[in-house]
Amino acid sequence: MFYVVRNHQKFGPYELSHLADLVSRGNVILQDEAIDEDHLMPNGKENECVRDLFHRYGVNVSVRPAGGLIDQIRSLGSRIFISREAFNWQQLKQDKRLIMLAAVGLAPLVLGSVLQGGFLTFYTISLYFACVWGLFFYYLFRTAQVSAKLTLKLFFSVQVLILLVFHTGLNELNFFYQGVDSQSALGRTAGFLLGVGVTEELVKALPLFFIAIRSRRPLIPQTMVFYGLMCGIAFGVSEGVGYQMQVNCKLDYDQAFFLNIARLTSLPFFHAMCTGVAGYFISFGVLYPRHRWPLFFFAIAVPALFHGLYDVMSDSLFSLAFAAVIVILLNYYLRSDRYVQSVLKN
Repeated sequence: MFYVVRNHQKFGPYELSHLADLVSRGNVILQDEAIDEDHLMPNGKENECVRDLFHRYGVNVSVRPAGGLIDQIRSLGSRIFISREAFNWQQLKQDKRLIMLAAVGLAPLVLGSVLQGGFLTFYTISLYFACVWGLFFYYLFRTAQVSAKLTLKLFFSVQVLILLVFHTGLNELNFFYQGVDSQSALGRTAGFLLGVGVTEELVKALPLFFIAIRSRRPLIPQTMVFYGLMCGIAFGVSEGVGYQMQVNCKLDYDQAFFLNIARLTSLPFFHAMCTGVAGYFISFGVLYPRHRWPLFFFAIAVPALFHGLYDVMSDSLFSLAFAAVIVILLNYYLRSDRYVQSVLKN
């Protein structure tokens, strides 16, 4: 007989066939802790997860989807993406962390649209870094699940993926990329949304899919958001260096100085927000495997949408609106995770 442990609660006992049926119906996931009464782990050994148990007994189980992909998207889409019940403008206005986070993260983008170099630019940047460091130490937090070693692996894995995909031209396999040079507004929009947005968000999220699916323990949404932020920063740093080497070096000193700062601070922040959203949906896709595919779809589609629209409008102040929305969305998601769990359970 077998027991399942989740959130320090013990369920069971189950026969192996019953446990396999629970997994196929999404009630138990492969990352849950499993206890085999007939094969207790020796002292000092880590307990098994359900995946280890099935592997040892030679059991193969596939999760039965809760309907077709389109039907699930129709059923979950509006409630998962945004809901009137959980989205409250009054709470947003009173959320000091959101206001300060948005102000610090978006400040260089605003300044870049207003300032054109000179003393005021340098002075403002100095103030900006002072605020960043102050808020960084004040709001520094992580979940108990976060591993410093895994965080470093994620950061550098994104760097490797960038080399493999963008420096070898693999990203050009997405034919929508050609649209970014289109003379038509529709073609250019498709290029940034389906070419740049989808490809870059997928590259940033690939390590998150891997660790969430292969984890031997369920990873909560807050943990996956943290890991997503790290993957986004890693991508933003590499992209910023690329701009510095290829574009900014051709500009005059004042412009190059400010754009170097912006590329290495605020745009990594924007990438981090996008990938944090991806981590949120990926987590729920693993925790509720019957709805895995629409949740994985949202993990790429939502950040790719705002990423692409930001790029389309990058030459105007309208781009700031899309950057601000992704910050608001991530904070909304972190506050509404219990609501989303109730939707998925029911």
